[in-house]
Amino acid sequence: MLLPNLNMQLASPDLLEELKLPTEDVKILLVDDQAIFGEAINRMIAKETDITCNYVSEPSQALQSAIALEPTVILLDLIMPDMDGLMLLRWFRSHPSTQEVPIIMLSSKEEPILKAEAFAAGANDYLIKLPDAIELIARVRYHSKAYNNFKALSTATATAKLQAQELENTLHKLQATQVQLIQTEKMSSLGRMVAGLAHEINNPVSFIHGNFNYLNEHIHTILRLVEIYQKEYPEAEKLIQEKIGDVDLDFIVDDFQKILSSMRVGTDRIKDIILSLRNFSRLDQADQKAVDIHEGIESTLSLLNHRLKQEIEIVQEYSTLPLVECYAAQLNQVFSNIINNAIDSLLENEKSEHQKQIIIKTEATESETIKVRIIDNGSGIEPEIQNKIFDPFFTTKPVNKGTGLGLAISYQIIESHHGTISVKSELGKGAEFIIEIPVRVSNNR
Repeated sequence: MLLPNLNMQLASPDLLEELKLPTEDVKILLVDDQAIFGEAINRMIAKETDITCNYVSEPSQALQSAIALEPTVILLDLIMPDMDGLMLLRWFRSHPSTQEVPIIMLSSKEEPILKAEAFAAGANDYLIKLPDAIELIARVRYHSKAYNNFKALSTATATAKLQAQELENTLHKLQATQVQLIQTEKMSSLGRMVAGLAHEINNPVSFIHGNFNYLNEHIHTILRLVEIYQKEYPEAEKLIQEKIGDVDLDFIVDDFQKILSSMRVGTDRIKDIILSLRNFSRLDQADQKAVDIHEGIESTLSLLNHRLKQEIEIVQEYSTLPLVECYAAQLNQVFSNIINNAIDSLLENEKSEHQKQIIIKTEATESETIKVRIIDNGSGIEPEIQNKIFDPFFTTKPVNKGTGLGLAISYQIIESHHGTISVKSELGKGAEFIIEIPVRVSNNR
């Protein structure tokens, strides 16, 4: 009666047919201290063209021979003078190259205790010396076929895993390409929009701003004429006063100066905003150039000033930085995305008793890179989603308030600059985004 394989089972015929598993020859490694037994086994299989046998008489060389020969079945003597067969069996089972190879124990003793020990140590089968040739060949073929099927299935599983990984990588590349296309179109649209706004707003504002000096001179001329007229024709002044009633001319003159001054401040602010828009999008610098990172951060903060006024303090801890070769508009977009997220986190954290704060730190490293740290004291990021925040389309914001593209685009931009972007966060204690890029991108390609 054939003993079942304890370490593996034959796959179903349908599955094997589907996988088209090959039929391989049987390769036996016989480990026995008696050369006569090796000769007997060779005589038994002499007519079997698909079976070969390699004989090893020294147990100490058995493991090395098995690794070199790659047998499909091992015949192992249970009792040998120099080394116990069970010990050698455990060695086979502990080595990666032989741990799955079927092992048939050979013994002159048919004792249940010995059989139990052999199976407990990892044997697949147990035969009494000298076995019947038909039985031996049947068992050897059975275990060899099971082992070959096992290897084929393992190979098929590994191939399937590899294909699944390649498919996943392809999917990530497709998502990354999609995000990049969206980002490119977004930047292109932003550039066109800013160009139009800058042109349409700058012209009338420049016209108004440029005429303030003339307006101021003309008004002062008129005021001087009125003053002279009042002195030369006092009776006309009384008549004029009766016509205008309780209007205080002195107040009008004084207030007019304040109006002119506030209008000049307003046009100056508009011109600053236009300049910030141009610096932010770098309309005239679409190529990679050496830029001042601090200038980009300041431009971004200027554009976000309307949100920062909501009780959020900005702390700038700048170090001396070299000019950095980069695509300035893209880096400014990264700063904008991260700072906007920090603002959102701070504004959502209404229960906080501390001053809402965003800290921006910069430093130059010895490895010719620059680091920008953007730190907020908001609600922080949950640990289980920290490894997902840079994935495309992942967002924790409500519908219509977040696309899940901001940080994914930021990750791609920093990666395209051969840099890194990472996050450190503890729930309830805010988040810190760390951006590091080389000073000279072209030298790191």
